[in-house]
Amino acid sequence: MFAHNKRLQYTVRVSECNPGLANLMLEQFGGPQGELAAACRYFTQGLAEDDPGRKDMLLDIATEELSHLEVIGTIVAMLNKGAKGKLAEAAEETAELYRSITGAGNDSHLTQVLYGGGPALVNSGGAPWHAGYIDSIGEPTADLRSNIAAEARAKIIYERLINLTDDAGVKNALQFLMTREISHQQSFEKALYAITPNFPPGKLPGDPHFANVYFNMSQGEGDMRGSWNGDGHFTYVSEREEQCAVDGGDGQPQVTLDPDEETALEDLAVRTASDPDVDPTTGAELGAETGR
Repeated sequence: MFAHNKRLQYTVRVSECNPGLANLMLEQFGGPQGELAAACRYFTQGLAEDDPGRKDMLLDIATEELSHLEVIGTIVAMLNKGAKGKLAEAAEETAELYRSITGAGNDSHLTQVLYGGGPALVNSGGAPWHAGYIDSIGEPTADLRSNIAAEARAKIIYERLINLTDDAGVKNALQFLMTREISHQQSFEKALYAITPNFPPGKLPGDPHFANVYFNMSQGEGDMRGSWNGDGHFTYVSEREEQCAVDGGDGQPQVTLDPDEETALEDLAVRTASDPDVDPTTGAELGAETGR
């Protein structure tokens, strides 16, 4: 059950309207790294979670993400306030109005004309939000890692947005939202490491013959060794021949067919065979002759 409190989680103060900035802020409203995607990701995980601690954490953070969606949406609406009034009341000449909402290289006409200045569920390029942004798979050791990465990506977007504005009030609100991404990353990581064992994800172990093998398949200048492929953790394979058919087979695909399937496949091969002894004239050649 939800009960809405009309006070924002963080006070938003906007010193001047800026439709272009508002349009960029939509990335965190209806974009893939935005607050709605985060809320939906954690809610769906939380509702399916059987562990009481993780369930409580996921539902807490999901609810907070909705409050962050409200903060971002409010910033978008406030940045659009001036242009919204001018657009609604035709306060400027037509040409000047158009210049004011599309100026400085921004695409703010998306939010101004189509959505009346309100925060729309689109990203900064106008692409609609969709559920494909939610990448949960129902395995906590995989989902928690995905959540950590999602919070990291969102933090980077907030950093970039902070660098795009000199408005102190907007910067402060974005700094708060960015910081909460750090807090959520810590919670998700603590929850992940509270599961023992937590790697590899899932239940089935890997094949020990291949689990700690590193194939150096991009060879040449720039080859490097480190902990990610070092001898202390991995068997390092750089010989080309040793990278083929590592299962001990001949590396050729095999399939077992029943007699009817085999006969049909042979007939198909005969019917569609190419004759290596013919040299047919092609349309490209005819066209080249015509153009001479």
